[in-house]
Amino acid sequence: MLRPLPRPLPVATPRPTRPAWEARPVTADAPAVVEQVHIVAPGESLAQIAQTTGAAVGPIAQANGLVAPYDLRPGQRLVIPGGRYHRVQSGETGIAIARAYGVAWSRIVTANQLAEPYILRAGQRVLIPGDPGRPPSVAERAAAFRLDIDDILTGGEPATAPRQAPVRPVAKPGRELPPTAVVAAPARLQGGFAWPVDGQIVRRFGPGRSGERNDGIKIAVPVSTPIHATADGVVAYAGDGIAALGGLIIIRHGNGWTSVYGHAAKLLVARGQSVKRGQTIALSGDTGFADQPELHFELRKGRTPVDPLSQLPRR
Repeated sequence: MLRPLPRPLPVATPRPTRPAWEARPVTADAPAVVEQVHIVAPGESLAQIAQTTGAAVGPIAQANGLVAPYDLRPGQRLVIPGGRYHRVQSGETGIAIARAYGVAWSRIVTANQLAEPYILRAGQRVLIPGDPGRPPSVAERAAAFRLDIDDILTGGEPATAPRQAPVRPVAKPGRELPPTAVVAAPARLQGGFAWPVDGQIVRRFGPGRSGERNDGIKIAVPVSTPIHATADGVVAYAGDGIAALGGLIIIRHGNGWTSVYGHAAKLLVARGQSVKRGQTIALSGDTGFADQPELHFELRKGRTPVDPLSQLPRR
């Protein structure tokens, strides 16, 4: 007999805020493009070809084995992949686009060869994977609404309007940035990483005995223990949108590094806030699917989880 999942415990936040992917609704109105062959004209770029055909640069490059900077020659034959191509509007996020079409955002990332920093541009077209003539199944739609850390990192920022620059981080959570604002991430990691809490490691990085993979470490600490930022950075997410992790904070540090803090009972920072190494960002708890009062802590380089013990100082 399967045991029911535990009821999520409430998470205290500085103030209730809607995540960026709920601020700008997306209409699933992408037209279907028929697969075709395009002959490259003199001086024509891949971006111009995508605009002419209604397709997108990434899928065309992928279908024809092209790599940046996409050098083309006149008379070259290019296959234009067929499918639905969504035209991104200002403020839309990748997560919202995926949910509108009932397709997992990770599939859209792969189909369009999207890369760091994963910020969409208004007017950009993205291929929606799948058969245009077949609506997504119940399972596919459910997967599109099931968030994970990678979704937030790659699809959580809103699309920029033409000539729109990212906003500067704020120093305190009292000044709230609008959810449609793109937050500027640090360019460089300042120094190394510090321990976010002092406690016993109860689960290590990698596969466990049951085969389930842990993308970080779990550290047992009493409820309401201060959780500290592992390095200077900018808060990319603060909320409870991933049920398993409960109260969750994600911080970008520069050089592609990101830290993740889960199971918190109280969040003390907000999206777009700058934080310093050692600053208290939350109080620990047993929210989400925690086995006990503990902190789930991750470090990621780009999209890849890294064993925190390989980066933290020895103790």
